[in-house]
Amino acid sequence: MSEVKKIATRESYGNALVELGKEHNEIIVLDADLAAATKTSIFKKAFPERFIDCGIAEGNMIGVAAGLAAAGKVPFASSFAMFAAGRAFEQVRNSVGYPHLNVKIGATHAGISVGEDGATHQCNEDIALMRAIPGMVVINPADDIEARAAVKAAYEYEGPVYLRFGRLAVPVINDRPDYKFELGKGITLRDGRDVTIIATGLCVSAALEAAERLSQEGVQARVINIHTIKPLDEELVIKAAKETGKIVTVEEHSVIGGLGSAVCDCLSENYPASVLKIGTNDVFGESGPAVKLLAKYGLDADGIYTKIKSSL
Repeated sequence: MSEVKKIATRESYGNALVELGKEHNEIIVLDADLAAATKTSIFKKAFPERFIDCGIAEGNMIGVAAGLAAAGKVPFASSFAMFAAGRAFEQVRNSVGYPHLNVKIGATHAGISVGEDGATHQCNEDIALMRAIPGMVVINPADDIEARAAVKAAYEYEGPVYLRFGRLAVPVINDRPDYKFELGKGITLRDGRDVTIIATGLCVSAALEAAERLSQEGVQARVINIHTIKPLDEELVIKAAKETGKIVTVEEHSVIGGLGSAVCDCLSENYPASVLKIGTNDVFGESGPAVKLLAKYGLDADGIYTKIKSSL
């Protein structure tokens, strides 16, 4: 059996920026002294005249990006999620969100899969922070193909966008001819009648694996990939609740304020249903190998399978 191709979505981000840069001269990429890690160094090498290293000054970087957007450029401001969403939150809110400027925020190294860098760098709160900013689009792609498509869609969208990427290489799951990326539209990857697993980002491939294990025990799990957390595909979520009754959300993020909360907000207003939220449970991360951390926090296929089986 051939080995599954794995690519980190931060790599996809860097490569997608170069492809877009070839076609659109108005794209400017900014980084905060982390270009090698965020992979914006790929763009820097291709278009050094359109790359700005703002140093370890994330708030200032967002301010520069806002100015560029106001002048008609399309800036992609890049840093680790902890710094782009956390340290620079005020600037993102007031300088980008409030005037609704056309700034794209490329946040890499999100979630506990940052690994050995530990809790200070493992941002499990960024989706909650960005969801709360009026008018902010929040995208969390699942693999290389989706990440590339997300960067292109972010460029084409007029307004602020938060793009969430990971450090860990993840399986490519969207390599099929009928794949289509649409902002605000989820994708049903597997049909099922007993329970619906709604996953995002790195957790989508693990959710598919967990669903396969459940099927071997007679539980038919539907799997939905939600790459755009805001705006949420409410129609697809409500349809799943009506048809399967039980919903499980899976995310490499806190269960407070992320995908699970968005799904619960939707269902509580439109079609109340049982929802099990799988994510980090109001705790900080810790230092360790990424794969082992995902297992410890129950975000790998084994953990997802076990929690769903127990809830059923």
